Amino acid sequence: MKSKNNTYKKTHVTMSKVKHLFLATTLVLAFTACKENNEKNNSQDMKHETNHETKKEEGHHGHHHKSDSSKTANDYMHQSNTEELIERFESKERDDYQKPEIVLEYLGDLKNKKIMDIGAGSGYFSLKLADKGAQVIAADVSDEFQEVIQKRIEDNKLENIELRKIPYDSPNLADNEVDMVLIVNTYHHIENRIDYFSKVKKGIKPEGELVVIDYFKKELPVGPPTNHKIDLETVKQELTKAGYTQLDVNIDLLPYQFIIRAK
Repeated sequence: MKSKNNTYKKTHVTMSKVKHLFLATTLVLAFTACKENNEKNNSQDMKHETNHETKKEEGHHGHHHKSDSSKTANDYMHQSNTEELIERFESKERDDYQKPEIVLEYLGDLKNKKIMDIGAGSGYFSLKLADKGAQVIAADVSDEFQEVIQKRIEDNKLENIELRKIPYDSPNLADNEVDMVLIVNTYHHIENRIDYFSKVKKGIKPEGELVVIDYFKKELPVGPPTNHKIDLETVKQELTKAGYTQLDVNIDLLPYQFIIRAK
């Protein structure tokens, strides 16, 4: 009887240990599964938040680019740094298609005329206008370009060029201040163009003129992509709405650009 009781006790202890071991193992597995599930959910949440932020950024930039072709053109230009832009603006390749001497001859006698060069950039046309005897206002929104022109003025000891930092939305001209405003390869960068060029008109003397030179809206070996350009008919309509009553259009003088003389 004593032997049977001892056997029963040993069996009971063994079964109890097995039950405790099974319970402990179950708890460990449950804890591990719970932890893995939480980590998976956290990972998915982080992935979702990351994707959401990425989409927000993409949406923001997409909206920015679609809001106006001028913004797209500006973004395209600013993909290059100032040094690269200067090299492009002042290159022999540009001379070949821009034909600056032919353009200046087309504009007539410029001596003693006061001319604002909007979007003067590195001073490509500003210095050439000054060389023809004009009193030049080299206007640009960029401090870096203004510094470049200032150095060129000093190096060439020029006295008939002044710098003018202008905002994006105004030529910053006084009424009847200039005889001519020249804007080359910059029209497509301007926002709210009707309003902008009505301000330009106020700054031009009654007998003066606005001269716009810009790229034809088609595939060309130079200039920005086609969708960044403004077609000639649109430019004419906008200038008419801005108050210009006489538009003289030339599409033959330059290979890749039209010229509009607006009064």
